[in-house]
Amino acid sequence: MEEKTKKSRAKKAKTTIIDTPLAESKGSDIIVVASTEHTGAQPPETLTGIRKRRPQTKAGGLPAIGSALKHARKYMRIADARKTMFRLNQKGGIDCPGCAWPDPDDDRSRLGEYCENGIKAIAEEAQRQSIGADFFAQHPISELQQLSDFELGKKGRIAEPMILRTGSDRYSPIPWNEAFQLIGRELNALQSPDEAVFYTSGRTSNEAAFLYQLFVREFGTNNLPDCSNMCHESSGKALSSTLGIGKGSVTLDDFDHADLVIILGQNPGTNHPRMLTALERCKEKGGKILAINPLKEAGLTNFVNPQRPLKILRGGTKLADLYLQVKINGDVALLKAIMSMLLFQEKQELGDIFDMEFITTRTKGYEDFAKHLQQFDFRDLEEACGIPRGQIRKAARMIKKSKRIIACWAMGLTQHENGVDNIREVVNLLLLKGSIGIQGGGTCPVRGHSNVQGDRTMGIWEAPEKEFLDKLEAVFGFKAPRKHGFSTVDAIQAMYRKQAKVFFGLGGNFISATPDTEITAHALRNCNLTVHVSTKLNRSHLVHGKQALILPCLGRTDLDEQESGEQFVTTENSMGVVQMSKGILEPCSEALFSEPAIVAGLAKATLGSRTKVDWTQLISNYDDIRALIEKVIPGFENYNERVREPGGFYLPNPNRKQEFSTADGKAHFSLNKLPKIRLASDQYLMMTIRTHDQFNTTIYGLDDRYRGIYHERRVILMNPEDLEAAQLKSGDQLDLISEYDGQKRVAHKFIAVAYDIPRQCVATYFPEANVLIPVNYFARESKTPISKSVVIKVKKVEELRS
Repeated sequence: MEEKTKKSRAKKAKTTIIDTPLAESKGSDIIVVASTEHTGAQPPETLTGIRKRRPQTKAGGLPAIGSALKHARKYMRIADARKTMFRLNQKGGIDCPGCAWPDPDDDRSRLGEYCENGIKAIAEEAQRQSIGADFFAQHPISELQQLSDFELGKKGRIAEPMILRTGSDRYSPIPWNEAFQLIGRELNALQSPDEAVFYTSGRTSNEAAFLYQLFVREFGTNNLPDCSNMCHESSGKALSSTLGIGKGSVTLDDFDHADLVIILGQNPGTNHPRMLTALERCKEKGGKILAINPLKEAGLTNFVNPQRPLKILRGGTKLADLYLQVKINGDVALLKAIMSMLLFQEKQELGDIFDMEFITTRTKGYEDFAKHLQQFDFRDLEEACGIPRGQIRKAARMIKKSKRIIACWAMGLTQHENGVDNIREVVNLLLLKGSIGIQGGGTCPVRGHSNVQGDRTMGIWEAPEKEFLDKLEAVFGFKAPRKHGFSTVDAIQAMYRKQAKVFFGLGGNFISATPDTEITAHALRNCNLTVHVSTKLNRSHLVHGKQALILPCLGRTDLDEQESGEQFVTTENSMGVVQMSKGILEPCSEALFSEPAIVAGLAKATLGSRTKVDWTQLISNYDDIRALIEKVIPGFENYNERVREPGGFYLPNPNRKQEFSTADGKAHFSLNKLPKIRLASDQYLMMTIRTHDQFNTTIYGLDDRYRGIYHERRVILMNPEDLEAAQLKSGDQLDLISEYDGQKRVAHKFIAVAYDIPRQCVATYFPEANVLIPVNYFARESKTPISKSVVIKVKKVEELRS
């Protein structure tokens, strides 16, 4: 069935883009559509094969085991699958290349310390198939563009460096030294280092990330955008301004001691499945769970632990004690409504609810915050969040009774214009209860890619702190650039306007991960050279500059042999644990380079005699890289010794001791406005989401098992009453239209699916709907794209065509 569906997607509709520079777009009537010429990501002529079942109410269990084994058996060698499964997330083993959820500090399950989607990630990375010169000789770019993202990823591991020369439609082989020399010439020919963009994926190891930022800054720019810009940048900004550190404060052990876990804008069952085990333990130890999310997700209602046979027999563990289906971007209104109730009761009960000792000694701004809360009409808050008063009262009662509170969130809170305010409002609630820096309480931003937090720690950031740059200069003896560089949206706009001319991506799938697909595609095509360090084929290889390179690298599962012997790399999980990861599989090709080796080759070819770094020695033994990290970045003292300890080590986190690295040493309450969401009767607020068969831009399959949607990704989930009001029905084919500053964007042919979602809220899959997200609309302060709150209209296909 899967193969049949794949073949039905090979035919793509041909459309064109009317190109107008961003600077001239305001007031224009340009229509941006998904163009075969630019991305190849068009819908098929007809949408067939969709199958809808009732959404599931339980996550995990035997279906998760079956799905994991199916993917391993289908795409991997059996011996490789067996070896990796029992080394994945074990102490001294392979850190899963999927999400950044932490591993237990104590003993880990020998049955397997992994989840269904972790095995899918391994099966994707350690595919038994590989592709090289013969494959690319047979398949021109124009043909590959017609394939879906799912099909591209399953073609196999890339086995040798490839180049797309100017005017050609086919990639061809290129020796490593020639590839490095080509990149070096292009970079050195730029009028300024700021005309180059150096992007980083969150899967990059600490060692590769540190060398990468070191090279880029020695080259002379801070243009280091990364995937953090598009996900948890809002969290970092909010936490830094209120608590003094841009990371979460809890450890995995805190879930065993929590009275209450609040989960906002997050779907752990799909995006961080191993988190469900922590939630299960929380419930078994007497804790409560409050879930706040527009969609009712299986992973928040019930978890059937696949490693516990009795749980399978008994139907699992109920998770959410209360589930509030808030309107999209109604979180600030809901939190204010809850805190208003608590404040009223606090005044009545004279201090039995808030931790006034903590507030008085550790915080600043409480009185102003209390006055701010009293300015809101409760009925307005109730309307803005879409939750009835009785349900809000239940949530307030749960919080009132709890002291040890963990707040978890993901991109459902960060990807809005008010994304930073969303997180600050969460912090306000925790400060009222004194729930930061205590066992069982604190902040928990749940990160995506496995080392996205570590990359930022290593200096992958377009806006580095002065102290970090000072340290680089002291250790390495070159003048570090001080001007802040491009974030991701800045980089897209700079390439679009031809102000940036070389794009280098250390991992990732830039075209599929970013907003405004057509603008981004045009931006990349404006470049003289685009380079992608990759393990397998993705759409970014097909949306290229005048010349393009694919540099194939070792994966997390691969053995890494350098001059001094076998190497390991390190990563930092979302709770600040730095651990080792060592591959065990023979690489698919002798032509693969490790990411650190690729960075070193790039640096030597570009900087030549100008460099003050011995790049060759650093690649010979990664201990030497870690020794340099130790000299530059606080918290990494005795790095090589400590990371060899089973399970690694924790980085310092002052919030865990109720210490706040703000200017005055206090945690800060903040005054946050309600977002202004005004929708006409025919408008909807759209959020992009993932299916259960994907992780970020990697598509593992075509099913969304938990939501009951099979064999189709071009769907729009709509409230049944909204469908009826618009004279639509489930199964109708719709075109989706967003309009910002007079600029229309159209995503063609999405199937309407009636679903349990608040009125005038809709959900679509990422990256298919990214074309609708305007690149110049993003969160204040963080510049995170508004992927979770895009205003759209829908039109039946025949209506729009007539």
